[in-house]
Amino acid sequence: MASYKLSINGGSYAVEADPKMPLLWVLRDLLNLTGTKYGCGMAQCGACTVHLNGNAIRSCSMPISAVGNQKITTIEGISSDNSHVVQQAWIAEQVPQCGYCQTGQIMSAVALLKRNANPTDRDIDMAMQGNICRCGTYPRIRKAIHKAAAMMKQPPAKSF
Repeated sequence: MASYKLSINGGSYAVEADPKMPLLWVLRDLLNLTGTKYGCGMAQCGACTVHLNGNAIRSCSMPISAVGNQKITTIEGISSDNSHVVQQAWIAEQVPQCGYCQTGQIMSAVALLKRNANPTDRDIDMAMQGNICRCGTYPRIRKAIHKAAAMMKQPPAKSF
């Protein structure tokens, strides 16, 4: 066992874990951040996607010992009330069917839009190719990403 100090969703967490323990299990089992899902355990499906310094990574294959001082963002850190533009677009386009893969899909979409505020269909397909949706909601996912990109360009509403 080793001690780790982690920066997650803007907070600081201390954990004792085997250095080989995947980040996924640290998040879910030790810190009770259960929004990140287990899918395949081999970094093939994307259900476990989180951000490490803003980059989408598969937490099921990232040992806790490799995280270091990097900032971790989970789906819980995107927003606590579904107010993030990607979450709003997901809801507007009714993307989820069963919903299991959607936290990973959203995390990958957020990372894409941080890098590219105006993605083409090809950009979206390339960025999302590591996320599998068994329900086949890919057309709605693509539509929601385009919607989120458009929403990001709109000026904020004025309050009176």
